[in-house]
Amino acid sequence: MNGERRELGVVVGGSLSEGLRMKLHPDRTVEDDAVRAGNFVVVVGDRYEFFSMITDVTLGASSPEIMNDPPPRDSALMRRVLSGTATFGTISLRPMLMLGKGQFGPLHEDDLRPVKTVPGHFALVYEATEEDVACIFGSESADIKFFNIGRPLEQETPVCLNLDRFVERSNGIFGKSGTGKTYLTRIALCGLIKNARAVNLIFDMHSEYGWKGTTEEAGRESVWGLRQYFSDKVAVFSLDPLSSKRRGAPIDFEVKIPYTQVTVEDIALLQHELNLTNTAVETCYALLGNLGDGWLGRLIRMSTDEIADFAKTYNVHTGALAAIQRKLNVLVRQCEGFLQEAVIDDAVERILEYLDRETHVVMEFGQYSKPLQYMLVANILTRRIHERYVARVEQAMGEGRSRPKPLVITIEEAHKFLNPALSRQTIFGTIAREMRKYAVTLLIVDQRPSGIDDEVLSQLGTRITCLLNDERDIEAVMTGLSNASSLRGVLASLDSKQQALILGHAVPMPVVVRTRVYDDPLFRKCMRPDLEDRAALVSRLTQLTHGREDDDWS
Repeated sequence: MNGERRELGVVVGGSLSEGLRMKLHPDRTVEDDAVRAGNFVVVVGDRYEFFSMITDVTLGASSPEIMNDPPPRDSALMRRVLSGTATFGTISLRPMLMLGKGQFGPLHEDDLRPVKTVPGHFALVYEATEEDVACIFGSESADIKFFNIGRPLEQETPVCLNLDRFVERSNGIFGKSGTGKTYLTRIALCGLIKNARAVNLIFDMHSEYGWKGTTEEAGRESVWGLRQYFSDKVAVFSLDPLSSKRRGAPIDFEVKIPYTQVTVEDIALLQHELNLTNTAVETCYALLGNLGDGWLGRLIRMSTDEIADFAKTYNVHTGALAAIQRKLNVLVRQCEGFLQEAVIDDAVERILEYLDRETHVVMEFGQYSKPLQYMLVANILTRRIHERYVARVEQAMGEGRSRPKPLVITIEEAHKFLNPALSRQTIFGTIAREMRKYAVTLLIVDQRPSGIDDEVLSQLGTRITCLLNDERDIEAVMTGLSNASSLRGVLASLDSKQQALILGHAVPMPVVVRTRVYDDPLFRKCMRPDLEDRAALVSRLTQLTHGREDDDWS
């Protein structure tokens, strides 16, 4: 061990459902760094050791009279005499896992047992050591399925995501604006790419993931995107190649979408954005039934007389049909840079070609980042790609072959796709409910989890949550959790930057971490160890070029 466990206090009460109460050791104070919400402790009972989290800190006293008649403010001696005996700190603990006594060390996942009992009175409580944390959360050096996502607030041992479990279900990254959701998402995606646990399709609404991204760090204009980290493993597709060119970002494919790939379901998804009524959507179905897949192109070219003739022939209200034409013309004009009558090269086929080669695809939107444009493109491409994966998985099952590599689809502004009114109509709602049935899952990134359907939230395997202030958002993130009340306090105590609460399928227990710093020298070295060697070589060659040769160079 890096050091012996340091005693914090003793258990003085609690229950299995409410958690434990610990009286702080007289030599420790409630202002100690170790006594903070989210920190880990180990409670040593007679037969078991309980790996636990601090959830609350309160002040107590042995007698109400002391609180009613506190010592004078200038009597430091009296305060010291009372501290730790007559006045003390009471710490609330939530046991998360239990192991056999003395079992901390190299473990199999099956050794981590759910908590089914509590330690006895006066069981000693210790700060968790770095080895304790590594024992619970795994180590990158031990298995590539583990990936360092950050560190406990007051400890230096990495907390790892189990990437194999991470890709088994859809996951969410939440937090109010400015808390670092995009940084966290890039870190998680780097882990999936570096350790080859899945292929990724990233719908990059604000051009933050491909070649480079923005940063608020003083003295820096940008950070590396995924393409700069993994040049041979990441391809960038763009709806707006001129925007990519202005930013100096190379692209691999310019995306065009034909009218024939726009379905009525895509229009229904945009019902709020286009201000369409339910009757208007039903009219679109009538158009599809009578005009076929080319209904959109036919509709926007109809003259006033043709609209009247169609309405009369197929018993459709003329005014409703004309209103739909006007609103879909708005859609076509806003998307005219990529939505076209006919397209030669099918974007879905090209995306699948790259994914089949285990090359990850970032879809940049450039200037087409309005919700209407983003939702249309993401829905069309995801629906068709999901259809292909369903066919591939079913064929693999029928032929006894291995399933395709898991596909993780990253979407931002997820509440627009997954709100209660739309979640059952969109392909994203379908994927979230399927979990890993067809090898496709979601990584949803959002600042308003309260806008997402509760049923979808309950299906998320892992939730990585930065600071949230809105009570509805906090309540939404806690949907379906058995110990939500104790974790609410932990979530509310997060800093506004570089801290997150992680809970769910990919971690053995909820944990608060100080997240890794994306794109600092240490992160670059971990993601691309060859970069440091290359930089050293370039520096040495530069020295040689200028005649500054060392004797030991050969």
